[in-house]
Amino acid sequence: MVRNYTDEPVDPAAVERIVDLALRAPSAGNSQGQAFVVVTDLAVRRRIADLAGEPEYVADGFDPWISRAPVHVVVCVSKQVYLDRYAEPDKEGRPVDESEWPVPYWWVDAGASLMLVLLGAVDEGLAAGFLGTHAMPELAHLLELPDHVAPVGIVTIGHPAPDRRSGSLARGRRPRPDVVHHDHWGHH
Repeated sequence: MVRNYTDEPVDPAAVERIVDLALRAPSAGNSQGQAFVVVTDLAVRRRIADLAGEPEYVADGFDPWISRAPVHVVVCVSKQVYLDRYAEPDKEGRPVDESEWPVPYWWVDAGASLMLVLLGAVDEGLAAGFLGTHAMPELAHLLELPDHVAPVGIVTIGHPAPDRRSGSLARGRRPRPDVVHHDHWGHH
């Protein structure tokens, strides 16, 4: 994750390839409820940065990475698209009401799309960072999202610049035996 970018512009064709890759993410029942808002307009990026609390982040000594990133890809999802898809004849007998879903796969699928945006940026020789949108209720209005579409997160994309790393990176990764098991839990 990168938290600072240069002022170098990003090739629009690279952004289109990144989004095209994200469109290939899996989706439950081939519902395809993921959607993307690509933001390159400086004024909109600055407004997003304000909604995300970037001024406070900068006051703590960090770089203004959200507003500085030349591209934001807002990953969105529509639960309604999934519910509608599972009401179709070929899905007869499947959960139609949200309460019947053991796992809300719209969130899983949005995460797969999000990962493809991140990996696509790296494949293009760019850098990317992620921020959640859970504390930005005004974002949907700013981007004029339909009521049934929810923003999941924002991937900032650009050319990397040196940045001050977050203190959480000092934690490091959990030991492999704690997270990788073979055949049964606890078998390494």
